Amino acid sequence: MARSASSSIRPVTDAAGQLVFAFGPVRTDGHAGMRGTLGGKGANLAEMARIGLPVPPGFTIAAEVCAYLAAHDGAYPPALAAAVDGGIADLEAQQGKRFGDADDPLLVSVRSGSRESMPGMMDTVLNLGLNDETAAGLARRTGDARFAWDCYRRFLRMYGEVVLGISPDAANGQGPFDAVQDALRAEAGLEQDADFAAEHLGELVARFKAVVAVYAGAPFPQEPRTQLWGAIGAVFGSWNNERAVRYRQRYGISRAAGTAVNVQAMVFGNSGPASATGVAFTRNPATGEAALYGEYLANAQGEDVVAGARTPAPLAALATEDAPLYAALQSASAKLEAHFKDMQDFEFTVEAGRLYLLQTRDAKRTGPAAVRVAVEMQRAGLIDEATALRRIPADSIGSLLAPAFDSQALAAAKPIARGLPAGPGAASGVLAFTSEAAAKAAQNGVRVVLCRVETSPDDLQGLLAADGILTARGGVSSHAALVARQLGKVCVCGASELAIDLRARTLAVGGALLREGDAVSLDGSTGAVYAGGIATSLSEVRQVLAGELSAEDSFWYPLFATVMAWADRHRRIAVRANADTPAAAEDAVRLGAEGIGLCRTEHMFFDDERIDAMRRMILADDEAERRAALAVLLPFQRQDFEALFAAMGERPVTVRLLDPPLHEFLPATPAAGQALAAKLGLPAERVEARIQALSEVNPMLGCRGCRLGVLHPEITEMQARALFEAAAAAQRQGVAPRLEVMVPLVGFADELADQAAVVRRVAEAVTAETGERVAYQLGTMIEVPRAALTADRIADHAEFFSFGTNDLTQMTLGLSRDDMHGFYDRYVQKEIFAANPFARLDEAGVGELIVEAVRRGRGTRKGLKIGICGEHGGDPASIAFCAQAGLDYVSCSPPRVPVARLAAAQAALGETGRTRSRQALVPERR
Repeated sequence: MARSASSSIRPVTDAAGQLVFAFGPVRTDGHAGMRGTLGGKGANLAEMARIGLPVPPGFTIAAEVCAYLAAHDGAYPPALAAAVDGGIADLEAQQGKRFGDADDPLLVSVRSGSRESMPGMMDTVLNLGLNDETAAGLARRTGDARFAWDCYRRFLRMYGEVVLGISPDAANGQGPFDAVQDALRAEAGLEQDADFAAEHLGELVARFKAVVAVYAGAPFPQEPRTQLWGAIGAVFGSWNNERAVRYRQRYGISRAAGTAVNVQAMVFGNSGPASATGVAFTRNPATGEAALYGEYLANAQGEDVVAGARTPAPLAALATEDAPLYAALQSASAKLEAHFKDMQDFEFTVEAGRLYLLQTRDAKRTGPAAVRVAVEMQRAGLIDEATALRRIPADSIGSLLAPAFDSQALAAAKPIARGLPAGPGAASGVLAFTSEAAAKAAQNGVRVVLCRVETSPDDLQGLLAADGILTARGGVSSHAALVARQLGKVCVCGASELAIDLRARTLAVGGALLREGDAVSLDGSTGAVYAGGIATSLSEVRQVLAGELSAEDSFWYPLFATVMAWADRHRRIAVRANADTPAAAEDAVRLGAEGIGLCRTEHMFFDDERIDAMRRMILADDEAERRAALAVLLPFQRQDFEALFAAMGERPVTVRLLDPPLHEFLPATPAAGQALAAKLGLPAERVEARIQALSEVNPMLGCRGCRLGVLHPEITEMQARALFEAAAAAQRQGVAPRLEVMVPLVGFADELADQAAVVRRVAEAVTAETGERVAYQLGTMIEVPRAALTADRIADHAEFFSFGTNDLTQMTLGLSRDDMHGFYDRYVQKEIFAANPFARLDEAGVGELIVEAVRRGRGTRKGLKIGICGEHGGDPASIAFCAQAGLDYVSCSPPRVPVARLAAAQAALGETGRTRSRQALVPERR
């Protein structure tokens, strides 16, 4: 006899506290504020139950158990078994069923649930509790043998893959379960799995059990509690699977956070024609439109929708097919959004006409949708301006600047297929049919479109590498679409016309046959697929900024401008751009840059007119020859600086003196050296001897940066003269440039003192010659660890610091960004690196040097201006660190300026205040 639903099971705890937390209509222990303990899924299930939404009952095993397992060699806390037994007993009481009962079995799902949503990255097991006896009992009780055998075959496959590790082949997505199922379908002469009758499914169950026995080396476990603990262990273990590790690395999620495990009573969307399953969004995740959006499958289970094995129907169809159900979904959608005050993504199941909500989470959305939803919710009074700013991932604002297909080129192109538009934007690239092929091509600088029949979480490596994603199956809530939206990738899914042969690496459609390496183009806004590449043009926002489109005629520009105005109102750190040309400077100003934080003067020497003079200077036998060559370069440099000052007006411009070693300007091969000698009229032997003399074993640590100026002050003199003469000319034209002269690679205070003396001497000479006194500051780039540790002495001679974190990272870690590819992936898998240290600042190492340099430098010179100009200046997490460390500005590439403005505002609002420990290069350990 089942116990009464009114019975109460007391939570079982150990010394560390409560381990199991109930949720459901009878009792709910948790709430939305307990994400750290219950994970996002468990916390939201508890919250949905609290506000009266129809949630099947269940319980959550706390995320602390995940950490306990890691610290105790996989052993569970002593009290957990009793706590789980109590949770199962509670479910039996509420459902009026027994776990393992042969007549009326309680079946459960076992799902993961980390604090931060990681869709598809960890494992799930459905229909747990079925065995030969309970499946037969379920068939008798429901009078529907097909339903019972369908649930059992699903469970066998899922348990085999998730718990027993019987994996599909990564090359073609096929595995032993697929092979058996395809064979039976062919034997029965059926077109699709949905056509299987009860007897077919019963046979499939027998064959799946045989697969388990062969591949797992033991019979399928029939005891439900053995199954339960196997699933719990597998879900906890999936926290450290390869795709979860890659996902955590991509989004900076700490390994220490762990995952919770949710055990929930099953409800069945595959129990007949009045049943269904689906995924709904309270707003359109691609565009942000405020309307119920999603899709469903009749007589199916949730994994069918997410996996993309079948292409679902749009939810809008329910408005006419089942108006009461559609109204119930609209009501649930409105209640969820009003309560959570954010766009929600919720899974639902309809069992025999009754609606259940299985989970909700803050919906993943495209960059444009994130901007639109935040602005429209703020305007509607749902959230305030600060909350709206926090809601927009900083990188999302950059998606509004991404190019779109050129309208003329698109008009001339003919689609070869159409699918569902799941990730808007334009992408052209070569076809890759496996994640490995996509990653390899991307590493070689080739743009890629990953093409799969359907994607799975195991494809994450390829999804990260690809510019576009194309699938033959699946809907707008399939795995491919979901991940594409989060990663900001262009995606077309469910293009059913495509015949994809993963073994042959071909795509056939109509009369066309495309092979791996052939180019394709995807329009993620329309779902169109094109053969070949298509030219792109400026985005709508870019067109407005360039004056090619009026703001009034643009939908997206006012949203962009609103967010940027909010960001500028809240941020406390300035944003500059790294720019070496007037065009780049003008672009930076259009995007809101407040100055130039790094102008690399060496980039001005590679023009055909200048490189020969530069090479003649390098090949000179003595100072007189060098000065003669430098005199040729001087007007070119002056002209460049004049144009740069004109573009920037009275905004600050930081100019770095020559940094790279001189051999980088010389030919790399003997033949090219001989050609240069002939061109310059020099003996070939002399050129070859000079190239050999300048060669270095480790150029990064050789004669470069300030060392060049110390050994050859005439180089510094020429650059300083060009700067001050250009600034004087600008002043005569009514512009007062704010010049900042930066000396690179300083490690000793005396190096900076030496170069400062040269610069100041030239400045005085130009003042005497022109009658124009140029106001300027002189500072240095902190990129040598010794400079950070002796910043108090260096500040005696510097009026500003700028952290060159590219080289500072290399020197601090003893790690070359050019050579790390050989082992980087393994380090990520082992989570020795939680993030690429050249993309996200290593706060625990490099960050501590920055903090110490700020402290020491300002201890000597109060009010010392300090910024950052390495690649980290455009990374949102690194920007948050810079704000916390007290820097005055960040500098990044021009396209990253809006991202940096938004990230700086979020840092000021405390959105990323938690990131310092989370984003550290070396992960937290417990």
